[in-house]
Amino acid sequence: MMRLYIIGLTILIIAILANGLILKFGMISWYDFISLLSKSGSNAFSKLSIIDYLWLFIGYPLTLGFGYWLGEKIYSLFKKG
Repeated sequence: MMRLYIIGLTILIIAILANGLILKFGMISWYDFISLLSKSGSNAFSKLSIIDYLWLFIGYPLTLGFGYWLGEKIYSLFKKG
């Protein structure tokens, strides 16, 4: 149970940091995309740049995967100690 908590907490922290950074770079987050989708419908897809698509469908999942990997490493440090 502690393993899942540490991994989940790490993913949450990484996600918060990633969302903060992408806003500074002017890219769209999933929250912004969902809001745009609810306002514009299928027209929302034409309003995104290729960078936004790359971030949403490649960068963000990889970032969250890194959060999982980091959480596993942190848990293994606690487990050994």
